[in-house]
Amino acid sequence: MSRVSESWPAPAKLNLFLHIIGRRADGYHLLQTVFQFLDYGDSLAFESRPGGQVSRAEGPRDLPEADDLCVRAARLLLQETGLREGVRLRLRKRLPMGGGLGGGSSDAATVLVALNALWRAGLTTDDLAQLGLRLGADVPVFVHGFAAWAEGVGERLTPLPDLPVPWYAVVRPTVAIATAELFADPKLTRDCVPLTIRDFLSGAGGNVFEPVARARYPAVAQVLDALSAYAPARLTGTGACVFAAFADEASARDALRALPGEWSGFVARGCNTSPLQDRLRRMSVDEGAA
Repeated sequence: MSRVSESWPAPAKLNLFLHIIGRRADGYHLLQTVFQFLDYGDSLAFESRPGGQVSRAEGPRDLPEADDLCVRAARLLLQETGLREGVRLRLRKRLPMGGGLGGGSSDAATVLVALNALWRAGLTTDDLAQLGLRLGADVPVFVHGFAAWAEGVGERLTPLPDLPVPWYAVVRPTVAIATAELFADPKLTRDCVPLTIRDFLSGAGGNVFEPVARARYPAVAQVLDALSAYAPARLTGTGACVFAAFADEASARDALRALPGEWSGFVARGCNTSPLQDRLRRMSVDEGAA
């Protein structure tokens, strides 16, 4: 790899709906959801280091390096391939932690995909997705890089290449949601009737975590109600971020500006192919032209 390789995107995702349809014997919930990417997210740079060394030059200050999914992903790739490469990671965060936007999982997927290419490790996308699943249930969809219908614990993916790609206003309430508390809430619906892709495309499906989050976190309810004045608003993942779709960028920005100033947010375009895959293709083209 070159000494420094920069501008590797780790995009956000939205859950366009999220249902629980049962539970496995090991306690994991069986889900149905649709993932779509945004053209907004974190970014990573990779600096080559002496053999076998993995370290972090930039990253979340309140997250120990050993617990950082980026560091764990790089070490896992070394462990699985037996390579003697080393790397120093620079993670530039824009996605809020605990926002339901998949930031940590996306960061880990970008590390796996980028280092597999830079180190010429030769693993297939399916190989990388399997490694990613060991780091988190949402990592495989970021590795594959296509908008998808997801089942199981989120790892069984069916591409949805023709989803509409609206502009989204994404708003973060001033609250941190404890995901484990939502999963443990006795009022959480865990027996949704399974949907089909056709059901979803016809408008069926909601987010089973939304009523629980509303009840436990008034700040989430306030954002849902305020954004719904402009377009139907929904929780992504287990929250705390809330989103609404708009036909054009100007309408999304107008809605965001009209909300109370204490809430942070951003506007982004939906993507059915991950910006990470676009970055990987540009690298291949550049190498082919060299």
